[in-house]
Amino acid sequence: MKHSEVAALLAKVVEYQNADVDEKDKSDLEALVEIATGADPSGDKAAAAALKELADRFSGPLQFGTAGLRGAMAAGPRRMNRAVVCAAAAGLGSYLKQEIPGERPRVVVGYDGRHRSADFALDTAAVLTAAGIDVDLMPRALPTPVLAFAVRHLSADAGVMVTASHNPAADNGYKVYLGGRIVTDSGQGAQIVPPYDGLIAAEISKVGPAKDIPRAKSGWQVLSDDIVTQYLATVLALVDNNARDLKIVTTSLHGVGGQVLADMFKAAGFPEVYPVTEQFDSDPDFPTVAFPNPEEKGAIDQAIQLAEKNGAALVVANDPDADRVAMAVFDPRANDLAWSQCEDGPLAGRGVAPGGWRMLHGDEVGALLGSAVANSAVALRAAAGALRGGPEAKPVMANSIVSSRLLGRIAQRVGLDYRNTLTGFKWISRTPGLVFGYEEALGYCVAPESVRDKDGISAALMIAQLVNQGKLDGKTVIDLLDDLYRQHGLFLADQLSLRFDDLSLIPKVMAKLRAHPPKTLGGSKVVELADLSDGYQGLPPTDGVLIRAQDDMRVIVRPSGTEPKVKCYLEVVHPVEMDATFDRVTEARASARKALNRVKAEIVDLLADFAN
Repeated sequence: MKHSEVAALLAKVVEYQNADVDEKDKSDLEALVEIATGADPSGDKAAAAALKELADRFSGPLQFGTAGLRGAMAAGPRRMNRAVVCAAAAGLGSYLKQEIPGERPRVVVGYDGRHRSADFALDTAAVLTAAGIDVDLMPRALPTPVLAFAVRHLSADAGVMVTASHNPAADNGYKVYLGGRIVTDSGQGAQIVPPYDGLIAAEISKVGPAKDIPRAKSGWQVLSDDIVTQYLATVLALVDNNARDLKIVTTSLHGVGGQVLADMFKAAGFPEVYPVTEQFDSDPDFPTVAFPNPEEKGAIDQAIQLAEKNGAALVVANDPDADRVAMAVFDPRANDLAWSQCEDGPLAGRGVAPGGWRMLHGDEVGALLGSAVANSAVALRAAAGALRGGPEAKPVMANSIVSSRLLGRIAQRVGLDYRNTLTGFKWISRTPGLVFGYEEALGYCVAPESVRDKDGISAALMIAQLVNQGKLDGKTVIDLLDDLYRQHGLFLADQLSLRFDDLSLIPKVMAKLRAHPPKTLGGSKVVELADLSDGYQGLPPTDGVLIRAQDDMRVIVRPSGTEPKVKCYLEVVHPVEMDATFDRVTEARASARKALNRVKAEIVDLLADFAN
């Protein structure tokens, strides 16, 4: 950096520091400035590093979009901190008051157990209260689905959830939901989508220095734990009448879902539930896992060990804010030669623990839950039609475009409508007529009337009941999946991610892919190439490329919305006979896995070449 650029940057830092509202953040910036100016930055590594860090923190504001805010916690406008949160709250309050002039908007504020989450929630409550808005603050750190429930249950105009979901411990985030008098259609109570994000962001940009934002010292209402009881009542409305014959192991991965999940399973009548005690209580440092994400390698190892010790048939794992859920089961194919000799093993990237335990892919869980909900929805629709003397409107099942196409086949078979949406639950959850929605990243919505978002608690109940019903019928989860494949064909999905330290490479890679797409996938001719930025089959434009081959192999490549990655979603469809034996389905799985691995390697080489 030139001397003049350094001087301008340091002046900006001092101005921001003087307007900050947090003494710790002020000290953080002061320490960086001292290091950066303690020696010639070009000749001192520590000074150069400090200057680079300051330049990054002040390279622009942390962008508020459809994912709200998310980033590392530190001082500066491009980080998550109290000053940024106060500005976001002020902008949200201004937007709400413009939308319902002369009225007092109502906002529910929740938070998880991460570092500073409670502080950010209190600042949000203080700023909104000072702006003349009625605020309901959650009684304690609670799962995101409880906040999403409260927005609809309390007819709130907006909801704020302070969470970074399954991000690393250094991060935090700020999700916004709209409902009440602001959004009155099927998206009521869902996370924001355009144009709402842009309108709120515009108001945030008008907010002045953080120290000048009014903050009330009191005046908001702290909700009682009745809100959790009311949430659980809606979850427990899903309880079936079957006898319970199932041992379950659970883990909350040091998040806030442990007690809520335990209370739910107890009330639902599951007597043998064993939590991983080392991961039960909320701990913002996530000490026993490298990343607090059930999909990450090793994250549920302790849960699987506990399942083996107690003879459990099911492992249920929530992410830290409990809006996602993963399930692991014993797979008899794990040690089958035809299955295990595939490159990378069964469901590459998902792993197989000793003894044959494996985590199911999100699309596998989506298909199982979708089938269960579809059959229930058909029965309810028929009953409602009989009572009213006519047919009822078709219920709708939906998943994101990067999720498996199997759900569409399931819906079609039972006569339900099906919708494909853009990636993200903010799109899935606002589907009109929705009875079930999911995305492959372990997000499932099984009770959309009460929670218009993914919900790892209610989905955990449905998973447990599905496994329990199978056991009563003499079938394993693997048997249930095989039955679906016999009916619809074997759909096998996988994904890969390429991380980029240089963010400028991501648009470069996407541009090259559009200009020079592959002509074949795994030896099969490409028959469809769609630029998703032009819109696709009625969907709004989004950054991504869809490639489909003659054998129905499909690959979707898109930049991540929350991480510096390009994500690739792969799916192969393999025919399976209706009367296929276990061994025949095993062979089909192995063949499909080999095909996925071949295409996976092709895509890795292609994108790596584009990045050079």
